Amino acid sequence: MDPAVNRQSQAAVLFLLGAALLHAGTTDLYLRYVKAGLQPLLLASGVVLIVTSLATAWYERRRTKHQATHQQAKHQQATQQQKGAGDVEGAEDAETHTHPEPRVSWLLILPLLALILVAPPALGSYSATRTGTALQEPLAYPALAATNPLPLSVVDYAGRAVYDHGRTLTGREVQLTGFVALDHAGTPYLVRMALNCCAADAQPVKVGLTGDIPPVLQPDTWLTVTGAYTPRITHDPVNNGPIPFIKVTAAKPTVTPRDPYDESWNN
Repeated sequence: MDPAVNRQSQAAVLFLLGAALLHAGTTDLYLRYVKAGLQPLLLASGVVLIVTSLATAWYERRRTKHQATHQQAKHQQATQQQKGAGDVEGAEDAETHTHPEPRVSWLLILPLLALILVAPPALGSYSATRTGTALQEPLAYPALAATNPLPLSVVDYAGRAVYDHGRTLTGREVQLTGFVALDHAGTPYLVRMALNCCAADAQPVKVGLTGDIPPVLQPDTWLTVTGAYTPRITHDPVNNGPIPFIKVTAAKPTVTPRDPYDESWNN
């Protein structure tokens, strides 16, 4: 039978898990999994795991020392009573016998390996084209800055274009950043994945591109497009949700942002 993991090994795994969480929480890696607002909880979880691992290791060390002292005392007592060698061996076996820790504890190392070795990329065009647009009606339409061109999130532009009928966008030059997705007909969309909590609940918000579009667009390429509001709207073939368009006047590739997800729904 394979040796089962003991408490010291469990403590080591807990320590590594805590260290991995701290590493993810102090870098941009955690943004691949959860929204930015959960960073303090992630860091706190890492600290708790590390403290727990150290406490477990300390307790196990004390317990081992106590057992060794107790066994030595029993052995000396048995020797002094001049018992037979067989009885002494039996007493030692009874004292030294320990129950193995459950081998299922090794499963604790799986999330650690996943976190370190298989950090997932942000959700992209594959998910966007297979999930209907999740555009929601905004609660309000705050006044827009006088900046020209006006930087807007894909979610903000889409909400104003569909539910406010472009009243705050008419006559304005706007600038949007997102990744490219192409539907089955080849229609290009600028997309951002919006999330409430973590990447598991991320859903796409899409804006169709029309006007001066680059002749070749690769899915998952990040673009910054400049353009103007157009009343054109189509419906997502996946869920029949509304997808507004922007009339593009300029488009240029851009780097993937530090946080690829849109969290404006949480504000």
